[in-house]
Parts: sequence; structure tokens; C-alpha cells
Amino acid sequence: MDTESTYSGYSHYSGRSRGSHRHGERSRDRHKTRSKDSRSEKSVTINTPPAEPLLGDSSVRGEQVQDDNWGETTTAVTGTSEHSLSQEDIVRITKDLEDSVGLDCRRYVTRAIAVILGLLVFFTPLAFLVLPHILWPEKLHSCGTACEGLFISVAFKLLILLLAVWALFFRPARAGLPRVFVFRILLAVLVFLFVVSYWLFYSVRILDSQDENYQGIVQYAVSLVDALLFIHYLAVVLLELRQLQPCFSVCVMRSTDGETRHYNLGQLSIQRAALAIIEHYYCDFPIHNPALLSASKSRAAKHLAGLKVYNVDGPGNNAAAGIAQSQSRAMIAAAARRRDTSHNELYYEEAEHERRVRKRRARLVVAVEEAFTHIKRMQEEEPKKAPGDVMDPREAAQAIFPSMARALQKYLRTTKQQHCHSMESIQQHLAFCITNNMTPKAFLESYLMPGPTLQYGKDHWLGRRWTLISEVSVTSGLKDGSVFLLKCVDFSLVVTSKKIPYIQMSEEYIDPKSHKFVLRLQSETSV
Repeated sequence: MDTESTYSGYSHYSGRSRGSHRHGERSRDRHKTRSKDSRSEKSVTINTPPAEPLLGDSSVRGEQVQDDNWGETTTAVTGTSEHSLSQEDIVRITKDLEDSVGLDCRRYVTRAIAVILGLLVFFTPLAFLVLPHILWPEKLHSCGTACEGLFISVAFKLLILLLAVWALFFRPARAGLPRVFVFRILLAVLVFLFVVSYWLFYSVRILDSQDENYQGIVQYAVSLVDALLFIHYLAVVLLELRQLQPCFSVCVMRSTDGETRHYNLGQLSIQRAALAIIEHYYCDFPIHNPALLSASKSRAAKHLAGLKVYNVDGPGNNAAAGIAQSQSRAMIAAAARRRDTSHNELYYEEAEHERRVRKRRARLVVAVEEAFTHIKRMQEEEPKKAPGDVMDPREAAQAIFPSMARALQKYLRTTKQQHCHSMESIQQHLAFCITNNMTPKAFLESYLMPGPTLQYGKDHWLGRRWTLISEVSVTSGLKDGSVFLLKCVDFSLVVTSKKIPYIQMSEEYIDPKSHKFVLRLQSETSV
């Protein structure tokens, strides 16, 4: 029997029937294989990539259409034994353990360890100088003026070291990275081993023997402080100076709209390169607007709505099946011809949209200029008013906002920016422009052109969690051809790195005499 259905319904029906038929054949084949031998099966899982939801305004989410039966078309072939553990399970268990610990707890523990190590480093030279006076003061020899000079040297070096450590290590955390910073851990281990070795030597050679040469003890403490200053210099080189020279050019592309930027980075690990890219993203990329992506989806759905396919898989005579098949082919060919002319519809649709945007923009510009003209008139009349009648910028913004609110609202709806600006933020921006005596063009710049993410409200970027996806370890350095993803809730950043090539430059000498020439005049010419 021939049943008429839409294209999506036919695809769902035929895909499910074929999938179930193949699944039945595979089940019978696996049953035969298990009956022949008892070897363990391999785990094979085929998962379709999940569709990324485009989160934004509630009205934007309502416009997105999704098939309610999308989960039934997903095919998964699994043969996992009940005692096996796949790679996905291991990753999930590791993630659960990390989430149970908590990022805040890990950050506080790391900071506590750093503080304890810093106090140990700072008080170790002082302990070297104080312990002899406490344990055997009567045996110590007076060191005179030389020791007093060394005391001043130790005091100033410790002060410099304290300020340098505070400036380099005790800065506010910019982000929470998935893995530890390798160089920072190596420096912490180096400092710990260095201080422990000094304590061991001090306990064996000075504490046990109760050395009477106090000047030698002071010089021993000075050598420790000097070594710590050199380690801090090494930390500055590894943590700050090493990454300054550009070595890689990274291409950052947003997965939804294809917005692309290029940056030059130095010798960084993948996770620190990802952090630098996210910081650049908030300042350089225009704000992500998922409402602009719904136009192409609605256009595709409108074209597919007129396409109908007849299901000829049902029972019936061969003649009727042949006629239905020929009719379906004819309808598919007609739909293909209509699709070939769809570029005209797209052209006129975009032209109409641009015309509407220009019209709304002209109305908005005129309304804003009239409102600012009214503001100037009010400012000229302020000296004539009583002190109690003078309005502050906030009141002035609330007074002139209704005159431009309708034009601004229509423009934002036409350009699909209504979810990016609230009435409170617009009034605050208007009051800011009035306070600083800005022009109407300066006020409109925030609405006529999409700006970077940081220019909008904090709900668009504050507390946003990013996921770093990389095939190699995130603690390894950038290499030529490295590719990784920075996944957010509603889009992803695809990052590709290229190594900056080695530049060979040569010099070519040009003889200054080669630029000279002689002008010879002939008597026949008029010169």
C-alpha cells in the first residue's frame, strides 16, 4: 500500500526500519559467533556527535525547531562485556572525581602550599642567624663590623626577595586550568629541595658541632639568600620572558558563524595558549548572536516543507509500485528545479532585509539626534532655573529615553540584538554619554555595530565555563599543526597553530655611482 508522507517522516521511517533490520542481522551473526567459540568480544561504540544547543534569549530558543524523534534514529552497536571498562567510563570516572574535589578547593590548597613554602623560604635565613644565639650564646665569637654589614645585606636582600615573590607569584588568579603549570611546580620543587639541603648541612655542620665562628654562620645565611635570588631570576625567565618572543601563529575560528582571528603566541603549553586565546576572544571577537543563525535554518525548513516523497516499500502489485515510483521521481526532479532557482529568493530576501535595516537605522539616527538636541536646549536653560529644578544626567536620560525607545526597539529587533541590550543598560549608557558630553554618533556606536563580548552585560560572559578538547596532553607545548577545541555552551573555538618560519635575510649593496647620469644636449634640440 502506498502511503504519502513528508520527507522527514519518510526518512525517519525508512532509517528506523533499515537500522532495525541491520541490527537484527548483526544480532544473529553475533549469536552464531558466540555459539562457535567463546572468545571475548571487543567493545565497539558508534555515537553520533550531539547537536550543540544555541542558548540565548527565550524567544530565540523558541524559534529553533528540533525533531522530537531524533534519539530513535541514533544507531549504537555495542558488544561490551559486563566486566569490561571502556575509555569513556574511565574519562567519566576521572571527571567525577575532579568535580567531587572542586575547583575552588584545589585552588585554595595550591595557594596554601605556596604560602607555606614562601614562609619557609623567608624565615630560614633568619633562623640560621637566631638559633646560635639561643642554643650556645656563650661560645660564639664576636664578629664585629663585618657581621653588622652582613646583617644589613641580609635584611635588604630578604626585603627585595619578598617583594619580588609577591609580584611574581601572589597575583590574582586569571582562570582555573585543568592541569598544573609544569614550570611552576618544578620551581617549587627546586626551592624545597634547595632549602632542605641547606637545613641538612646546617644541622650537621653547625648545630651538631656548635660552631663558634658566627661570622661564618652569617655568611652561610647570606649565601642562601643570594641563591634564592638567583632562583627567582630563573623563575622570571621561565614564567615571563620565555613566552614573549612569538613562535607560533594561531588561527581561531568560531564554529557557528565562522568568525576568525589570528594571534601570535610564544612558547606556551596548550592550556596556557588556550587561556591567552580566551582572553583575546572576549576583547576581539564580536558577541555571539545565535538569533542570526536561525534565518538559514528557517529558510531550509521552508524549502523542505514543499518536498513530498511517496513510500513504495509497502505491499502492492508491481504496476502500482512502478507508477508510484515514477511519480515520486518526477516530484523529486521538480523540487530540484525549484531548489536551483532558490538563489533568487535568497537574493531578494537579503535585499529586503537590508532595506528594512537601513530604514530602521535612519529613523533611529533622527530620533537620537532630536533627543540630544533637546538635551542641549535643556543645558542652555539650566542657568535660568532654580537650583531645585536642575536634573542630573540620570534623570535627563530617563526624560528623553521614551522619545527614542520605539525607534531603538524596532532597530534592535530587525537586527536581532534585542537580547543583548536591556532597558536599564541603555539608560545607563545614555546617562554616561550625557555626563561626558558625547555626540549622538558616539551613543549609537554601541548599537549600530556589534562590539566585543566584554562591552555587554556580565551575564553574557561572567562565570562561563570552557572545556579544552585536545588529542595530546594539555601540558605539552604548542607545535606546528597542533589543533585543539575550546568548547563553550553554545559554540566552540577551533584553534590551529602554525610555526612562524625561519626568516633568512640577505643584504645587497648598491653603488651610489650607479644612480648618476649625464644629460647631453644637442644643438638641434630646443633645450
